[in-house]
Amino acid sequence: MSGHSKWSTIKRKKGAADAKRGQLFTKLAREITVAARTGLSDPDLNARLRIAVQKARSESMPKDNIDRAIARAVGDNGAEQYEEIYYEGYGPGGTAIMILTMTDNRNRTVGELRATLTRSGGSLGENGSVGWMFDQMGVITIPLDGKDEDDLAMAAIDAGASDFAVEEGIAEIYTAPTELHKVSEALTTTGYEVENAELVMKPQTMLQPEPDQAVKAVRLLEKLEDLDDVQSVYSNLDISDDVLAQVS
Repeated sequence: MSGHSKWSTIKRKKGAADAKRGQLFTKLAREITVAARTGLSDPDLNARLRIAVQKARSESMPKDNIDRAIARAVGDNGAEQYEEIYYEGYGPGGTAIMILTMTDNRNRTVGELRATLTRSGGSLGENGSVGWMFDQMGVITIPLDGKDEDDLAMAAIDAGASDFAVEEGIAEIYTAPTELHKVSEALTTTGYEVENAELVMKPQTMLQPEPDQAVKAVRLLEKLEDLDDVQSVYSNLDISDDVLAQVS
């Protein structure tokens, strides 16, 4: 699990340093709109929408933006119709990659993914080529901020969590997909500040390639996440401390 935690750490640091808030808000709004279209438009009655809104709030997305994203799903039939599609591929060092996209043009998305992967030493795989290496899970991130790690672990397990890890003062609590909101609410009620709660694809086992290949793999993951049609990127890349120092 350390690899996922360290990749999450890189993304948190990168997000804090970037000025790409507009692109982030666009992706968050897209997820909210799709979530509202695939269920009810009330977050209290639509678990996926509730998670999407919670993530948007955790990223300081303005309430007006959130409301507009929901309204687009309800009242604007002429708006873009996005498909949610997972693509699978390989990165440098044989790392496995799962890419969640939301697109209104499959040909454009596939072309951009293939070009980005190929230029960075990777390749686009067939459906099912690496998906069996990942499990969908909920993940909750909570900054420890001086709180006792063991106390949080016990509170998370009591609430229904299935796994727990800490990386650089940030706790990552894993749940079954259907338990994500329940565990998050329970920890909030207990007094913990939930930084983020979302559904992810968690690798079953991690792979640590040679350092030069690992650095190239991280750069590829960053390029993929910067594509407009890409919502999230997941990998079984395990990052050593030396590689982490180079890419952070």
